Amino acid sequence: MNNGARIGTPRSSVRKRTAKEKSPLVVCFGELLIDFVPTVSGVSLAEAPGFKKAPGGAPANVAVGIARLGGYSAFIGKVGEDEFGRMLADILKQNNVDNSGMRFDPIARTALAFVTLRADGEREFMFFRNPSADMLLTEAELDKSLIQKASIFHYGSISLIEEPCRSAHLAAMDIAKKSGCILSYDPNLRLPLWPSEEAARKGIKSIWDQADVIKISEEEITFLTGGDDPYDDNVVLNKLYHPNLKLLIVTEGPEGCRYYTKEFHGRVHGVKVQAIDTTGAGDAFVGSLLNSLASNPNLYKDEKKLKDALFFANGCGALTVTEKGAIPALPTREAVLEVLNKGTA
Repeated sequence: MNNGARIGTPRSSVRKRTAKEKSPLVVCFGELLIDFVPTVSGVSLAEAPGFKKAPGGAPANVAVGIARLGGYSAFIGKVGEDEFGRMLADILKQNNVDNSGMRFDPIARTALAFVTLRADGEREFMFFRNPSADMLLTEAELDKSLIQKASIFHYGSISLIEEPCRSAHLAAMDIAKKSGCILSYDPNLRLPLWPSEEAARKGIKSIWDQADVIKISEEEITFLTGGDDPYDDNVVLNKLYHPNLKLLIVTEGPEGCRYYTKEFHGRVHGVKVQAIDTTGAGDAFVGSLLNSLASNPNLYKDEKKLKDALFFANGCGALTVTEKGAIPALPTREAVLEVLNKGTA
């Protein structure tokens, strides 16, 4: 216990510092769960000889990614008052993420997801949430002061699927907006969790126009536009870019990413690696970008600085796919710089 308290100590000093000035804390909101990953790659869930447990949940991965790079992050969400929930809270603390905004449900269990790693490193999911604790976070349980201290408030769309979490999510966004936070949105489409494709499309788009920063994948563009070409700049600018948006990022896996602002748009090439497990690559990318944005909120106005930050973020994503699991694979700043300086991973 003493060790846990010692590890967690820097967080209180971080929160005092961020209370005085709007930087550089990033608060991540949403789901935190246990992933069960087959011990052997390239097999179905039924064929897997065994499973290894790993912490999961995109917003939590982003929070750890920021801390791993030396930034300041916090997580808000709900887990079960069970061994897995306590384990997840401890993992965040051990990784220097402020977990004071976490809540524990005395009845519902921590969410579980069984994740199949295909031969190409891509994943398929089977979720156990009926309901799980993350879906039951209420507005009354929000740590409002923690949100108000943040410079960036980051979230996904999974927390929009069910009440009461949806109302808590919307309330948290409102608090963040009123306190001057940059709102960051990664839809992180997980179709099996939604009642239908149409419900997913409608739910994801319901908060689209409120975000300042959006990160989206090629597949998500195709899904949200009903089949349009994700590589067509006009599709992105006409159907997805909105007047309040400061920055829209389209990730393209190993090929890198595209960026769109009101003033300019372009592409940043990726870092080529041998993919072992793509889990957490997008979250590593987002964590790196938000860490850069937290220290320079006007980053999106300077194309050269933005491109440099995105190339670094591409390096974070690339390094993450070279190891199994999300949180264990999230890289340090030193590791990313070493890879980028070599020009190859």
